[in-house]
Amino acid sequence: VQLQASGGGLVQAGGSLRLSCVESRRTFSNNAVAWFRQDSGKEREFVAGVSWNGGSTLYADSVKGRFTISRDRVKNTVYMHMNSLKPEDTAVYYCAVHRRSFATKTPGEYPYWGQGTQVTVSS
Repeated sequence: VQLQASGGGLVQAGGSLRLSCVESRRTFSNNAVAWFRQDSGKEREFVAGVSWNGGSTLYADSVKGRFTISRDRVKNTVYMHMNSLKPEDTAVYYCAVHRRSFATKTPGEYPYWGQGTQVTVSS
């Protein structure tokens, strides 16, 4: 599994970004995918996850109502739309493939990880 994350950048508080995660070999179509984030000196934390068919989503309380995760099975891509961004959303964001079909919040249940993309929100 090869995951390519993109879409990060610098944005002012209140702004929006869209992250993308592409799996080039089409091997995760039956697996859940999630976004995690990690700021320097902090533990990696779950942000949002989507089930294998896009029918079920899971969010961290800190992003509910602001972030939306979705997947395009034709393009083999998972997106995360981030609105109303806050300085505390600043982190490196990683996409990861779960070992099963439905997302959970536990990093250890995701055997495949992409490289990170930096999101910086200025106040």
